[in-house]
Amino acid sequence: MDNVDSSELAKFAGRAAEWWDPSGAFRTLHEINELRVGYIDERAPLAGRRVLDVGCGGGLLSEAMARRGATVLGIDLGSENLEVARAHAAGAGVSVDYAVVDVEALAGEQPASFEIVTCLEMLEHVPEPQRVVAACSALLAPGGAAFFSTINRNPKSFALAIVGAEYVLGLLPRGTHEYLKMIRPSELAAWCRRTHLEVAELTGLHFNPLLHTYSLGGNVDVNYFLYARKAVPVKE
Repeated sequence: MDNVDSSELAKFAGRAAEWWDPSGAFRTLHEINELRVGYIDERAPLAGRRVLDVGCGGGLLSEAMARRGATVLGIDLGSENLEVARAHAAGAGVSVDYAVVDVEALAGEQPASFEIVTCLEMLEHVPEPQRVVAACSALLAPGGAAFFSTINRNPKSFALAIVGAEYVLGLLPRGTHEYLKMIRPSELAAWCRRTHLEVAELTGLHFNPLLHTYSLGGNVDVNYFLYARKAVPVKE
C-alpha cells in the first residue's frame, strides 16, 4: 500500500457522510452517475457480468451497476467511505460487495477474475496512477473491458476543472483536484498499451453551465473517459 496519498484519503474520509447527499460535496457525481453507467453499459453490457469498481468511494457507481444486473465488488482504501456504501446498499436493498483492499494487492490475489473493471475519477488522486492501470489490467480476464475517467492536464482544464468548477461555480469542494496530478489522454493510453489493454475509445465529458447539463462528445480537453479491452492471447 505504498501507492497511497494519505492526504487524499483524509480528504475523502472527512466528507464520507456526504456521499449520498445529492446537494453535498459529491453532487456532481450524482448528476453524472447515470451518464457514466450508461456509457459503460452500452459498450460492455453489465447484466450477468462480474465487475470490479476501483476507488468506489461511497458506492454511487457500484450500486448503479448492480441495479443493471452486474455482480459488483467495490474496493476502496477509505474505510469510512465503505461504511457509508454498505449502509446505503443495505437500506436500498441492492446487493454489492465491498472490501478495503489495495487494487495492486487484489491483482496478486485474483488475477484475470473480472469481466469489467471500472476506475472512475480516481487516477488523479494517487501518486503513481500507471500502477493502478497495470493492476486493473491484471484483474481483467482476456477480452474484458476496462473503463477509466480522469481530467486532462493543460491550461484549459486548469481554467475549467479547477478554477471554474471549484472556485467559481462551486461544483466541487475547493482542493478536490491538483493540476500536476491531472493526466493527459496520451499518457493514460500509453499506460494501457504497456499492460495489454487495447484502447477502443476516448470520449469527452462536457458541462454546459448555462443549462447545467452534462453530455458526452469527442472533445477530451478537460474531463474524459477511456474505454479499453484486454488483449486475448493469440494461440499458435
